[in-house]
Amino acid sequence: MKRVYVVGTADTKGEELAFLADAVAATGAAVARVDVGTRDATVPVHVPAKEVAGYHPGGSSAVLGIDDRGTAVAAMAIAFTRFVQSRTDISGVIGIGGGGGTSIITSGMRALPLGLPKIMVSTLASGDTAPYIDVSDIVMMPSVTDMAGLNRLSRVVLHNAAQAISGMAAKPAAPPDGKPSIGLTMFGVTTPCVTSIAEQLRSTYDCLVFHATGTGGRTMEKLADSGLLSGVIDITTTEVCDLLFGGVLPATEDRFGAIARTKLPYVGSVGALDMVNFWAPPTIPERYSGRLFYEHNPNVTLMRTTPDESRKIGEWIGARLSLCQGPVRFLIPEKGVSALDIEGGAFFDPEADAALFEAIERTIVPDNTRRVTRLPLHINDSEFAKAATAAFLDIAGQ
Repeated sequence: MKRVYVVGTADTKGEELAFLADAVAATGAAVARVDVGTRDATVPVHVPAKEVAGYHPGGSSAVLGIDDRGTAVAAMAIAFTRFVQSRTDISGVIGIGGGGGTSIITSGMRALPLGLPKIMVSTLASGDTAPYIDVSDIVMMPSVTDMAGLNRLSRVVLHNAAQAISGMAAKPAAPPDGKPSIGLTMFGVTTPCVTSIAEQLRSTYDCLVFHATGTGGRTMEKLADSGLLSGVIDITTTEVCDLLFGGVLPATEDRFGAIARTKLPYVGSVGALDMVNFWAPPTIPERYSGRLFYEHNPNVTLMRTTPDESRKIGEWIGARLSLCQGPVRFLIPEKGVSALDIEGGAFFDPEADAALFEAIERTIVPDNTRRVTRLPLHINDSEFAKAATAAFLDIAGQ
């Protein structure tokens, strides 16, 4: 039986946790009260903190009985994340908390699949919530008052939150039918290519295009990990540049990790690997003084990658794609990797491109599933888009 998991620190927020759980149960939903506190609970719960803490790699002793609260909270966040990932009976998760509770509970929520209902009632919900939500679909709901005992306002807020999670859990979205979904990555300088690919595939696939701004790539891979994508056409891998060289739109070290884990059909390319992104010129690190820059707009400045940087980028990408056991096709456009990297363009640099291409070919280990192909085309040529589309259809079995 699926249950709504009502989560909080039952040592400090016990009264609110019990009220919220009862409000959810009053709607007819099955409920599991989960304690993620680090001290003794003040109300009855279905899943005690010791059980949750036992999911920590170091066992419950690595979480409970620790004097330093910050250390205990961080450890409980790890344990709770592993706990929720082990469950198969969750219809939705609702949490309550201040700073510590919000950190613990949203850590677990972020690890759950996109689409599974998640509401976090928090004292921090009216501020910068990016660290808590990241690329997930957590709904942050302001508690308005602090959680220091129930009052006339907090009862209303918690009641409304209970109605919201109960409605989401009781009437989940229908499973998608019709066209399967694929993820595509795009930047302004690769727009013609990606737009053309999407147009060619739209009659067969639901094309989800992600802006390659760091969060875009992570969101796409989160969808892949959640089982919501049938394939990926990763034309614009530029986020790797910012990761390696301090740009402001970086990938994480897990870029391409979802491709390896899911074995999804994957077509990739070198889109916008000629640039590292910074904000306005005064924000550019001093170590890059004297480099070739291009002012994309008053707030965004692009820096051309050098041959040595390009080589490192190619090796980084190649090493990770070599871990993929699913079908991989990587296409190299020999005449340029972005709208700026074209003969006569601001970033045209055949030497840097050659270093990038050589590193990718040398590093991606070819086998029956992985293949690198050079094409005598620019990335935004219509024929390149056709080749990428054909490569995807080939490995996707269409």
